[in-house]
Amino acid sequence: MKILYGVQATGNGHITRARALLPSLQQQGIEVDFLFSGRPKQRLFDMEMFKDYRWARGFTFATAKGKVNTLATLTQLQPWQFYRDVSQLDVSDYDLILTDFEPVTAWAAKRQGILSVGLARQYALRYPLAGQQSARWLKTAVSIFAPAKLMLGVHWCPEFPSLLPPLLAPVSPLPVDGSELPFILVYLPFEQLSAVVNWLKQCPSWHFKLYANVNALRTDDNVTILPLSRHAFPADLQRCRGVICNSGFGLCSEALVAGKKLLIKSLQGQIEQAYNTFTLLKMGKAQQFKTFSPEALLNWLYQPAAEPFPMPDPATAVARWLKQGCVDTVSDLAATIWQQQR
Repeated sequence: MKILYGVQATGNGHITRARALLPSLQQQGIEVDFLFSGRPKQRLFDMEMFKDYRWARGFTFATAKGKVNTLATLTQLQPWQFYRDVSQLDVSDYDLILTDFEPVTAWAAKRQGILSVGLARQYALRYPLAGQQSARWLKTAVSIFAPAKLMLGVHWCPEFPSLLPPLLAPVSPLPVDGSELPFILVYLPFEQLSAVVNWLKQCPSWHFKLYANVNALRTDDNVTILPLSRHAFPADLQRCRGVICNSGFGLCSEALVAGKKLLIKSLQGQIEQAYNTFTLLKMGKAQQFKTFSPEALLNWLYQPAAEPFPMPDPATAVARWLKQGCVDTVSDLAATIWQQQR
């Protein structure tokens, strides 16, 4: 079996899902090619496991100071380039197209009549998650952006019969380094770096590790600023005392499973993050901040540690389901997975 796996690379959560699922696909004997879109190719990092992947421009949103910039987002759209990318992508050699909300592969599959499966958090937004009524237009918008014949949404609990648990890379508990100061892990890529650093420095008795788009490690008082890394970041996630981040699904999921308390700030204007925030608050699994207030930070810092929130690992079952031709219904697949123990 040979599949083309399209990954939306706007955020790292989509790429994390691909990293988690790829070993199970390979264990099933599936040959996998990748296409990434939504981020300039030169800004992708630690991509060795995807080998000779393809890249397309795709679509993404522009941000500034923690908000989606609607005008800039619309200005940077290149619909004719997207049409050319879809038209020129020949998927006839593939048995199946798997799309993690990646529009070029999704539309190429639709135009060429190839079976397509969507696997992403965004497909869960077709439902009124956590009792919040889904926007009337959202279900249509999700299906238009990255259409798929079968849609696998992911969620933190079996709230709806066709939603799966998150796909997360397996981790092993790390030994405690007695020489390392306790620290808080911070990842706020949509915020202004100087604003985040100045905010954290207002709590000088705490140490923070802040991952950002920088070229080299540097220290500013009690804040260590580190370059993005798929190797160092997961290790620090396991060792940290808590996580401060935007409310992207992937990192929040990793923090929940690892038992790390969460302080989250939604990317304003991004509806998925708004749903994630609403759900986490209702579950009692996070605290929210909207401005860089030292009071909100201090209040959270002195909150007790969180307990691990285990969820089943769906990777093997999803890979087997794909290899068998997606014969079972999505609801049956989800029910089987939720019965497992992570």
